[in-house]
Order: sequence, then C-alpha cells, then structure tokens
Amino acid sequence: MNRTMGIILVTARGDVRNDGANLIDSPCQVFDGAMTSARGSVRLDTARLGVDAFRAGWAAQIGEASALPAFRAEATAGARVRGRAYRVGDAVVTDFATATPVRVDATFPDTADLRLYVVHRGSYVLRHARESVPVAAGQFLLHRSTGLTGYEVAAGTEARVIGLPAGALATGARVTGPAAAAEVRLLLGHADLMRAGLADLSDAGVRAGRDALVELVRGVAQRFLDDREPRLTASLVQTARALADRLLTEPELTPAMLARRLSVSVRTLHRAFAATGEPVATYIRRRRLEAAHDALLAPGGWSVSAVAAHWQFADSSHFSRAFRRHYGQTPARYARDRRS
Repeated sequence: MNRTMGIILVTARGDVRNDGANLIDSPCQVFDGAMTSARGSVRLDTARLGVDAFRAGWAAQIGEASALPAFRAEATAGARVRGRAYRVGDAVVTDFATATPVRVDATFPDTADLRLYVVHRGSYVLRHARESVPVAAGQFLLHRSTGLTGYEVAAGTEARVIGLPAGALATGARVTGPAAAAEVRLLLGHADLMRAGLADLSDAGVRAGRDALVELVRGVAQRFLDDREPRLTASLVQTARALADRLLTEPELTPAMLARRLSVSVRTLHRAFAATGEPVATYIRRRRLEAAHDALLAPGGWSVSAVAAHWQFADSSHFSRAFRRHYGQTPARYARDRRS
C-alpha cells in the first residue's frame, strides 16, 4: 500500500461553540487492508483526552498513511480541538473543529503530497520557508505540500480533511477557486455518503468509494486548471517540463501522456506551452536531442544507432536528420570532430 498521502482540507459552515458541541459526531469507520481491524476510528478531543491520546489512536487506527507533525507541547497547550478520523482504503477522512487558535511549527515529511484546502468559515494559513499562503473564507487552494514548515488555524474554524495518496494525481500547479463550486460540493457529498455507509460496505465497495474520491478531486483540478490557466501557465509548464525530462527515454512520452499524468486536458497543456513559444512536442524533441548530444560526447562514446534507440527516435536515419537540423552536422561527424 502506498503510505504517502496528500491532504484535502474542507471547512464546513456553522458556528463553533467553545465546547465544540456542534461538531458532527456520528460513528466513523476506518478501512486499511494492512491492519488487523479493517474498520475503526480515532477521536480528537484535546480538552478531555489530550494530544497524546489522539496521536496514539491515530497510530493504531490510521497508521503511517498520513503522518502527523511533531506537535510541541507549548503550541498545543490550551488548544481546544475536537474531531474524528476514519479510513477508506488508503484515503483518510478527518472532521475537526477548533474553538481556539492553533499554530503548529514542525518539520513535515517532504513528500510533495497533494493538498486541497477549502475554507467556508474561519481561516487557514500555510507556512513555507519563503512564503505564507493564506486560504480565505469562501475559497479553496490546491497545491503540493513541498517545503511546508507549519500552519495556523483561526479560532472558530471547522474542517474536513480528506487524505489521498500522493501518486493518485500528478497535478503540480497551484489552483484556487470558490469553495461553493459544484465539483467541490460533489466531492464533499461523496465523503458524507462514505462516512455514513462505510460500516456496511464490502471491501470491494470501500475500494470503489476510495477510487471515486480520487476521481472527484481530479474533477476539481481539471475544472479550475482549465478555467484559470493564465495564472497557472508558468507553474504548469515548469511541472510538465520536469516530468518530461524524467521520461525522455519512454516510448509513451507524448503531450497526451503528460496531460494525463498532470490531470489536465491536452488543450490546457498545449495552450500553456503556446505562451512560451515552444510547443510541447517541440520541447520533448529538443530535450531528447540534447540528451542524445551529451551521450555522443560522453567518455566511451555511444554509437549513433544506440543513441537513436535509447532516446526513442524512429531509427538512425531519422535521428541523424533531426540532429543535423539542430546542430548543423550529422551525429557521427559532430562526435568525431569534437573528439579530435
């Protein structure tokens, strides 16, 4: 089972009394095929049970699927937070409410997991080494957690947190949008149904529910990447280029494959690259030629046919023509001249 998790945080409307009595408190279940008990739940009540009890319960019921930060005693002293978490396959759903401000300064695992924060009431501020990212009421934020160093939650915040495996989506762009969007409401509605019916589901039903969560998050990402692409162009292009660079030797590397891995439409990917003046396919071809160029000049020297096959050119003739257009010489002549 993939133990790296992403987080989706959603705050719910409603007043929070100091005792947190209006927090949803219906039975919640947890599924984890790797655990002895397939279903269970963990409760958070810092005023009555303390943080240590929650951490122990989380370890027993949730496991390492979504790691908790190392809360400092001074940071949690006096905090009044209530909540409940349950597991759906390798997804984790947590409802919580805080009657007091919460500030956490901790080192988080740098797993680049995906997190979606949706704030209807209260506020959430994510702190990174070089910036703080606020999530205002009525908005959501979707991005990777790389470099997260802490967070602040305002008093009166209610939230739902849905954790998904980091590998479930390859979206790398930062996305914002309204919390009331239809795609977000659909996601929350599905989470509610899963919480209410999890105890009665078969293992196959749990897997289907988990997969539906992933697809609903994908729907949020695709909707707002398409709608907000002018602001996301630079981030999307950077992420797509980095992914392409890792896959240059893969025969399946195409614009369509990149779009699928990044959870965006092919149209969105093409339009983002259009703003740079270099189409997606042109970037892939150029980077393959540059990698092939370096291989030709490496100690020991690759043969032209080996380079062509390794970097997925159709054949040696096709590679030689492309290389000559780019570097002005055939690969064999270029390598021979540079070595002499």
